[in-house]
Amino acid sequence: MFIELHMIQNFSPANLNRDDTNNPKDCEFGGHRRARISSQSLKRAIRHEPIFTETTKAQNGERSKWMTRPIKRRLVDMGKDAEQAAAVATAFVTVYVSKMDKKSPEKTSVLVYFSREEVDAIIAGLLAEWDAAVDAASGNKPATLPDLVKTLQKGAEKRTGAPDIALFGRMLAEKPTLNIDAASQVAHAISTHRINMEMDFYTAVDELQNEEDEEGAGAGMMGFTNFNSACFYRYARIDWRQLTHNLGWRDPESTRGGKETIVEANRNAIDLAQRTVSGFLRAAIDAIPTGKQNSFAAQNPTSLAIALVRKDGKSWNLANAFEEPVRARRDTGIIRPSIEALDEYWNDLTRRRDDAQFEAVSVFTDSARHEQALDSLSVYHQPTLSAWANVIANALTEE
Repeated sequence: MFIELHMIQNFSPANLNRDDTNNPKDCEFGGHRRARISSQSLKRAIRHEPIFTETTKAQNGERSKWMTRPIKRRLVDMGKDAEQAAAVATAFVTVYVSKMDKKSPEKTSVLVYFSREEVDAIIAGLLAEWDAAVDAASGNKPATLPDLVKTLQKGAEKRTGAPDIALFGRMLAEKPTLNIDAASQVAHAISTHRINMEMDFYTAVDELQNEEDEEGAGAGMMGFTNFNSACFYRYARIDWRQLTHNLGWRDPESTRGGKETIVEANRNAIDLAQRTVSGFLRAAIDAIPTGKQNSFAAQNPTSLAIALVRKDGKSWNLANAFEEPVRARRDTGIIRPSIEALDEYWNDLTRRRDDAQFEAVSVFTDSARHEQALDSLSVYHQPTLSAWANVIANALTEE
């Protein structure tokens, strides 16, 4: 079973996601230059949107090269000597996930995505084997640490308690046993229309500059920044089965752990997966990258959101609805033609692809004007955001 999300979101002048030259990211699509927001930028905005953790009721993971810091801090809080705690944390992380940075021995050489649940298990394991861990960190008995690491790695293999890690996955080339396949796919957002880059020339006044002392009357600073204004199509997909497995679902026929334990674990995994999907949908609606927002304040809500649940493995990124760029008409801007183009493409695709199997389709618009732009999708329209999200939540099963 798969959950898909299609969105139309129009932004006022902005530079939400910059490239290495500080220009808004762009690309060519359909033979025309389009504005673009990278999937990485969108995923970070989603996981940091407050409604995500409010809905999942679970702690997000952390991505950092400083995994040693929360381990050291927790060990010190438990009454361990700070110097010993630092040595044990560094020795453990070195064996557990990655080589350390040559210039900073407490810092890993790569970013590590880890959960609070994982840190809890590490702390419990280290405290239970504290003397051996200290000996290993001091170099006296280094062989004892890999045994503890192996046990903890096995507990974290292919599963996590952090909804964002379950969605977006984890990859550690040095420790493939800790890899988690992402349950979601997020496309780069692209504008539904052709764009031109624009430039803002700015100046800053030196308020203590004295013209009478021949300090000049010009600006204290000047420069320029590039921006654009674009209406984006956004697409994301969640693999429900992968999500539940990432969050701890286990085969009911498994002989490990006992039947009652497995049933309880699966119930918890399904419950958290349902909250994760709802959190993802609600966060995606509100999530906006933070690039240059202090300069442009492009806090524009989503105009159209289509969410659906399907049992077949087909996935339809509907960007080809805009392969021919939309144009503003005499009586409209860009949003309405974009909604109409998506609606028309959806109608054509679902009519011709009569093998598609939809368990639920739910549509939300931010205004009556945009609702009126719908035709074939109007039958799925929901009056409120909560009703829109509930249609999808109620379609999720325990498969």
